[in-house]
Amino acid sequence: MQDQQWQRGFVLHKREYSETSLLVDLFTENYGRITLLAKGARRPRSPLKALLQPFTPLLLRWSGKGDLKVLTKVEAAALTLPMNTKALYSGFYINEVLVRVLENQTAYQELFHHYLQCVTHLALRSEELEPILRTFEFHVLKALGYGVDFTHCMATGLDVEPEMTYQFRENEGFIASLLQNNLSFLGKDLLAFAALDFSEKSVQQAAKRFTRIALKPYLGSQPLKSRELFQSILPHRLKGA
Repeated sequence: MQDQQWQRGFVLHKREYSETSLLVDLFTENYGRITLLAKGARRPRSPLKALLQPFTPLLLRWSGKGDLKVLTKVEAAALTLPMNTKALYSGFYINEVLVRVLENQTAYQELFHHYLQCVTHLALRSEELEPILRTFEFHVLKALGYGVDFTHCMATGLDVEPEMTYQFRENEGFIASLLQNNLSFLGKDLLAFAALDFSEKSVQQAAKRFTRIALKPYLGSQPLKSRELFQSILPHRLKGA
């Protein structure tokens, strides 16, 4: 089969395959998440070894008729994005989320551009991890078709009031309530969610709580390895993911 045309993409994850090759999960602009066989990529002198790294903008070509296609050509489209420790582990977190939640070979072109923006911001603005991560998580939810109205009470249809408390109900939305628990959110936080405004610390904390609730059905019961890594290596320094 003829090679696929050049596609932009990023490495999300890779694992060993046979003695000399790798299976590489990639996020591509026009084909979404795709797993390619990189033949010989584990050989000491293989040029693929240096190229197939996370956070390196790549140009890719592949071929094949079955589910597992073969990487045929790869070039670096730009230098690997430079990240400090906290930004790097945050990048691993968003990569793992994408591997877990995106359907294979389904285009997510808008999300690809948000991913490019996210990893660029992680490299350039690592002191702002929380707003960067929360913004991307909301874009992921949108790409998955997770539609929630943050500006109206689902029981009454009335506008959300900043000082009122709302209870989140899965498959319904937010309903005004006096209950105080993990599913309770202030109206001002919901309005900030709608605007993707995560500049305030209290909104960041509420947004993290909401995205963990919302992403859980997509991520499944298995804990995120990247989150466990954060907790074991940087227990007091990394708070974003």
